[in-house]
Amino acid sequence: MNSNAIEESIISLKKNLEASVSPFHTVQYAETYLKERGFEELKLGESWKNKVQAGGSYFVEVFGSTLVAFVVGGKLDSEPALRLAASHTDWPCLKVKPSPEVSMGKYGKLNVEVYGGPILNTWMDRPLSMAGRVGIMGEDPFHPQVKLVDFKRCLLTIPNLAIHMNREVNSGVALNPQVDMLPVAQILTEQLDKDQYFKNLLADELKVEPEKILDYEFCIYNMDEGTVCGFQNEFYSSARLDNITSVEACLYGITHAQNETGICVAALYDNEEVGSSTKQGAKSPVMERILEKLYLALGYDREELLDGLLSGLLLSMDVAHAIHPNHPEKCDIKNQIFMNDGVAIKEASRQSYATDAEADSVIEALCRMNQIPYKKFSNRSDVKGGGTLGSLLSNCLTMRAVDVGVPILAMHSARELMGIRDQWALNELTKVFFG
Repeated sequence: MNSNAIEESIISLKKNLEASVSPFHTVQYAETYLKERGFEELKLGESWKNKVQAGGSYFVEVFGSTLVAFVVGGKLDSEPALRLAASHTDWPCLKVKPSPEVSMGKYGKLNVEVYGGPILNTWMDRPLSMAGRVGIMGEDPFHPQVKLVDFKRCLLTIPNLAIHMNREVNSGVALNPQVDMLPVAQILTEQLDKDQYFKNLLADELKVEPEKILDYEFCIYNMDEGTVCGFQNEFYSSARLDNITSVEACLYGITHAQNETGICVAALYDNEEVGSSTKQGAKSPVMERILEKLYLALGYDREELLDGLLSGLLLSMDVAHAIHPNHPEKCDIKNQIFMNDGVAIKEASRQSYATDAEADSVIEALCRMNQIPYKKFSNRSDVKGGGTLGSLLSNCLTMRAVDVGVPILAMHSARELMGIRDQWALNELTKVFFG
């Protein structure tokens, strides 16, 4: 294991994490990353005939927060092998509601709602900012201007109630999302419009009139900078490790793909944290439609696409649970993984993870042949555990799949922890998976 390669993987991951302050910004970062490496952009609703050819590298944005990239081999077989790696661009957070201005005396707050399953108390007393997209009135009502915004400065915080006023706080106190999680934004004055201070802030940032703003989607994000930590610098602590670690591996793998006879695809999906049942989620038919457009543009027919799906392989990538040093009893008695153990291969008989023995054997063989560290993971038999997009996507595509990921602690916290060696391992697995 090359120490320089490990360091480079963390440096690249940190850059990705700092850019990925909303799913829209994750896609924007991915687009820039791919363009710099020679990928050509295609449009979802346009013809790809005479644009896609053997030996080319392409990507398509899907509704702003999902992206699919693919590399077409230069010497395609009559039935090219299809390999797909998938991750997700979203993370548990707070999102700004419509008409979010809430006043309490002289305080101006924001009305927010919980997205996904965050550990709410980890969001308290932190420097918070906002990022997302805004729709602005244009000449054609069917084509509004859409602009991305990242304030890149601390705008908000959610203050804890002092222990003097809540003596039971260290015994564990339930937080009400509508009461306890509204962030403080400002002190209200007579000069401020207390019913429109959020829209006015957007207007100032975008240099437009407030009445031009039609709608918005904003994530509140933790501004704490990621850092290497540990006595031997063996850990990395950051927000959004779930699941930008896998986005990073997808981008690394697809840009290093060298499969001359097949088709390699990397998918970065939105909305995994809320079930994937959206037009841009893994449970939608968007991937099959993209693949059908690709196959038809290359001169194949639908039967050949179906053959590719049925004989293909999906690498579903999402973080895994490392064994907790203070609560080892929460893990399975045998199938445990520590940070810096390498790639976690996740299995569950109830198929919350899509891995089966045949597909797993492919991934284990790749790891062994390329000296990539890995361990198998499964949850305790009396713990339900989480799920991934693997089972949903493999079901939609009728495709074999394996669930893998980086083992982390504090999953769904505002700040999570991983081992520095594990990003390199996941990157390498994705690269050799594509071939």
